[in-house]
Amino acid sequence: MTEEVKEKLESMIATVMAQACIPGLSIAVVKDSQVVYARGFGARNVKENLPATPNTLFGIGSCTKSFTALAIMQLAEKGKLDIHDPVSKYVPFKLGSREEPITIHHLLTHSSGIPDLGVAEVLISRMAGIDEKWVPLASLEDFLLHINGASKEVAAEPGKRFFYFNSGYTLLGEIIERVAETPYEEYVRENILKPLKMERSTFLKEEFEKDPDVMTPYLVETKNGTVTVTPSRHPFHKFIYAPGGLLSSVMELS
Repeated sequence: MTEEVKEKLESMIATVMAQACIPGLSIAVVKDSQVVYARGFGARNVKENLPATPNTLFGIGSCTKSFTALAIMQLAEKGKLDIHDPVSKYVPFKLGSREEPITIHHLLTHSSGIPDLGVAEVLISRMAGIDEKWVPLASLEDFLLHINGASKEVAAEPGKRFFYFNSGYTLLGEIIERVAETPYEEYVRENILKPLKMERSTFLKEEFEKDPDVMTPYLVETKNGTVTVTPSRHPFHKFIYAPGGLLSSVMELS
């Protein structure tokens, strides 16, 4: 990376952070399989003014879906499932029809015809302690009741249209657990993270909290021109693991 590009990149990041009130972030640039630039900006903990670094663990959100999809494809390669199998073969999933079942492939590609049902949003709000929506989502039975009760929300036949369906990846996580006969997070750790030497990446609260270089989540609110940054909580929850629960660093992702 040239000095000119580096200066433009760093200037842009500083501007965006100021405009969006982002306390801290990390970035890595990869070229030809080599990390050519890595740096943290701002603070991973505002109160203690601890700097963000290229090794700081952040929640990577829906990038986690790539790991879930890889886990499904590993199991397919081993002959333990077929991506064209109906979802109902593995979990008590009732949407779709016998003639046109919703398949694992449909969930992988967000082509089930089901729009997002807000499960992740409810859980994130609940874990963060904000704006509670009283939807029962404490157990797998609650989750399946919520999903299976959404027949009127189905907007298209399977395979016909793209709708981002976050909960489809929660279902994929459950399929991985049942087929592999091990918890989703353990399967991903043993079969993906460890072989890639992503040794600090984790789904688990206890592992995250004992790591010395982690981000602090914040809620940023603007009211009457005044910006308030308040420490929050990361949404550790089983139903969020497969669609968006992995915590990692830009260096391990690189």
